[in-house]
Amino acid sequence: MGDTVSKFGSQNGESKCILSQASAVGSEASSYSSINGSKSVLSCVPCADSADSSFVTCPTCQGTGEIPSELEKQLVALIPYGDQRLKPRRTKLYVSVAVLTCLLMSALIFFFLFPRSIVVQPAGLSSSVVAFTADTILLNVTNILNITNNNYYPVTVTQLSIEVFHLSLVVGQMEESNLLHIGPLSSEQILYAVTSKITDENTHNICTWSRIKVHNVLQHIQGTLTCSYLSHTEQLAFQSYDYVDCRGNTSLPRSLVPHPP
Repeated sequence: MGDTVSKFGSQNGESKCILSQASAVGSEASSYSSINGSKSVLSCVPCADSADSSFVTCPTCQGTGEIPSELEKQLVALIPYGDQRLKPRRTKLYVSVAVLTCLLMSALIFFFLFPRSIVVQPAGLSSSVVAFTADTILLNVTNILNITNNNYYPVTVTQLSIEVFHLSLVVGQMEESNLLHIGPLSSEQILYAVTSKITDENTHNICTWSRIKVHNVLQHIQGTLTCSYLSHTEQLAFQSYDYVDCRGNTSLPRSLVPHPP
């Protein structure tokens, strides 16, 4: 059986089976030289009328030849350089739209989730009750605390701790948990009561002597508010100075109370 040598001289020659029609039908695939002539490979065999299961149609011969079925998985598909599948339409447009969409989404997420301040503002006294013993003053005072949430997500107030000072001494303490849930861009108020026990003799005389016309006790309140949001916990400190009338069970509005220097 004579061998026919195939040389690739043009692009059209790559897609045609150039075996001579005089080759024996049903014979094994003839070998031909590669482009660089360094290796021999199998070429197409012209299609025969015999139904031989050991051969499959050669896709590179446009259905005019066959190759051994065991070599079918070793074929390499060649796509012309000018094929439209290599040049998708509007590729730059799609990429630009995807990039701009990602940037816009990132900017929106950053804008809405960026932590903003939580403002805690003492609003003064709401009410006060005074009780006396032989040498002690008991002040049960209810205060108002304004809380403003400037974030675009809810905030939960989880704990409030209060210390009351009189003449640089701690006279009262209070601590509460699970207080309040504040929505986005909203404000809420907290009322908290704390009892102070004052044992200072001069203060006791000021509050009990009738000939003294002013019966005010200065309280210095220091507090810590614990807030939770987005799996993050933050502590906010605040303080205020309030005058409490320890004689008539009344209190001065905060707007009329001068802060000490």
